[in-house]
Amino acid sequence: MNRNWLYVLVGGLVEVFWVSGLKHASTAAEWALTAAAIAASFWLIIRASSRLPVGTVYAVFTGLGTAGSAVAEVWFFGEPFRLSKMLLTAVLLAGIIGLKLLTDQPAGEGGRS
Repeated sequence: MNRNWLYVLVGGLVEVFWVSGLKHASTAAEWALTAAAIAASFWLIIRASSRLPVGTVYAVFTGLGTAGSAVAEVWFFGEPFRLSKMLLTAVLLAGIIGLKLLTDQPAGEGGRS
C-alpha cells in the first residue's frame, strides 16, 4: 500500500471519531478533540488527493467513515444491531475495495479498449 492510500485509510478512520464526536461530545475538551479530528482527517485527505484521483479518494474516505460510524454506533454507543444495515455496509465496503483495486491499475488497464 502506498503512502497516499495510507492517508486515505487513516483519514477515514479518524472521520469515525469526529462523526461520533459531533453526536456525543458534551464538554469543551470533547469538542476540542472533535475539531482536532476534523482538521486531521481533512489534512490527510487533501494530502492523498494531491496524488490520487479526487473522486476515488472522496468516495473511499466517506465510505470508510460511513461504515466505521455504523459499526462504532453498535459497538460503543448501544445502537441496536440490524442485519440489513450491516449487510448494506458490507456492500459499501465491497464497492470501496473495488474502487481502490481499479485505481491501482496502470493506465490502459481496466478501462475501455
